[in-house]
Formats: sequence, C-alpha cells, structure tokens
Amino acid sequence: MKLSKLLISMGLATGLAFGFLASASAQTTMKISISTSKNSHQGVGIDVFATEIEKRTAGRYKVQTFYDGSLGGERESIEAVQLGTQELTLTSTGPVPNFVPETKIIDVPFLFRDKAHARMVLDGPFGQDLLTKFDAKGFKALAWAENGFRHMTNSKRDVKVPEDLKGLKMRTMENPVHIAAYKGLGIVTTPMAFPEVFTALQQGTVDGQENPLSVIMASKFDQVQKHLSLTGHVYSPCLILMNKASFDKLSAADKTAFIESAREAAKANRARVDSDDAKGVTELRAKGMTVIDNVDKAKFVAALAPVNAEFEKQFGKANLDAIRNVK
Repeated sequence: MKLSKLLISMGLATGLAFGFLASASAQTTMKISISTSKNSHQGVGIDVFATEIEKRTAGRYKVQTFYDGSLGGERESIEAVQLGTQELTLTSTGPVPNFVPETKIIDVPFLFRDKAHARMVLDGPFGQDLLTKFDAKGFKALAWAENGFRHMTNSKRDVKVPEDLKGLKMRTMENPVHIAAYKGLGIVTTPMAFPEVFTALQQGTVDGQENPLSVIMASKFDQVQKHLSLTGHVYSPCLILMNKASFDKLSAADKTAFIESAREAAKANRARVDSDDAKGVTELRAKGMTVIDNVDKAKFVAALAPVNAEFEKQFGKANLDAIRNVK
C-alpha cells in the first residue's frame, strides 16, 4: 500500500514537473533594441512595448530590451531584423531608405509644419500605406513612432543663418536625402552610426551633429557640444519593425496583440518627445549650452531651393504637395 502511494506521489510530481517545463517552454522570448539610452523617448517606447506584449499574450511572449546600441547601430539592427537573427527593433528612419526606398520622401527638409502635421500624415492613409512597403523587404512595420524635429549642435560657433554652417564637419545619418540637403547648406557631411557619435564629438573627429532635443538630452551631447540651433530642419519619425517571418508565424490574435502593443508604445514614445521638447531648451541652457531659438528658417528654405528642385524631380512635386497640404 505504501509503495502504491509512493508511486502515485512520484507520478504526480513527474506530471507537475513536465507540466511546468511545458509551460516554461511555451514562452517565446524575442529581442528588441534601440541605439539610444534606456532613459530616452525610445527607451520609453520599447519598455512599454515589452510590458504590453507580455500582458496581451498572457506571458506567452516575452520581449527582452536592449539599449545604447548594445546589439549594434540602427543599420545593423535593421539588417538583423531583416535576416531574422533579431526579431524586433525601434529605429529612426535614418538608415531605412537603404532597405525601403519608398520612405525617402518623408526625409525631405521642411516638409512638415509641426509634429501634429507629421503625426496626421503618418497615422493617415499615406503613412499607413507606406508601412505596407516593408512587407516585401522582409519586415513587418508595426507602427510609426517618433524622434522629433531635428536641430543642429556644434562645438565651433552659433548658427543663425545657413552661411554659418559652411565648412562645419557634421555627423549625419546614413541617409541619402539628408546628405544631399546638408551638402546643399555647405556642411561637410560625415555619415556615421549613432553609437560612435559621442566619442567622435568628444575627440573632435566631427564638429557637430543634428538630432531632436530628446536625443540630444538623452545622449548628454551638452557635455561635448557648446552651440545648439533650433533649426527644426527635418522631422524624424521612428519605426517599430519586426521580422516578417516571425510575424507571419503568429496566430491572428497574437498578430493583433503585437500591432496594438506597438501602437501603445508609439503613444508613450510621442508623449515623452512632447515632454522633452517642452523642457529641453531650459535644461540644456542650464547645462551650459548656448541655444539659438530665433533661427531664420526662411533663409534655410531659400538656401535649399536647388536641392529641393532635385527632390521635386525625384519624388514628384504633386506627391510632396499632397503631404504638405494635409490638414
């Protein structure tokens, strides 16, 4: 009788152990990365995404978060997602045209009036159609997130008008539209992956860089840059990208969970950008930066007229005007 009870007890224990292992193995772990710090607008985005995924899939999916370019710069992370060696990334659109050329149009300088305009375009038919262009390239574009409007910093001088930029050696993203525009302003462009930028500024390899306030603050560029000019020359979206094959394997319900989680992440990310924009200038001035907030944008637009004529040929004036006229 005792032996019988022991065997039953052992059987129950074994069954529970197998059940636990089955439950544990049922959880799928995925990776998501950003090039900026955890305490940044992008960090907020992927943290919310990871929380939402676990909640919406009842713990069957867990998303590991990686910050500060620890899995590589943006281009490397996008490549990894395309190849399937990494499932997810949140990236600026900087290197994206190298993978999905149709996205080049949104990098045209002074295309968007303000953040509300940009968000309306990306969340509307144009932006949602653009997300579908990623499918054929090995990605599932889950949602538009945000970097914000880009501004220029440098270690040499105040920049108020385009002539002040001539000869400055500036780090740029690996983006053909940005590079063409900045060359048109007389900048000596130096394409560089984001994780290398702080050291390049510190060592004087480049004189300056351009990024939204959220990135400037999170990256502590005030430590290596004296001058900030609120040029707002380009609106910089972000994207939450997933490997297409990984997405396609999901059930219909889980696909919805991933898309909805990405949208919640984007909301949190945009809210942080708004907060950073509201307090950024005051904080950066307090940290010793000289901030030029009366930049003559009309002169910048005029200086870019020859480059913009080329962009109109490349993208079609009607297409650019359709974006500009969204209200």
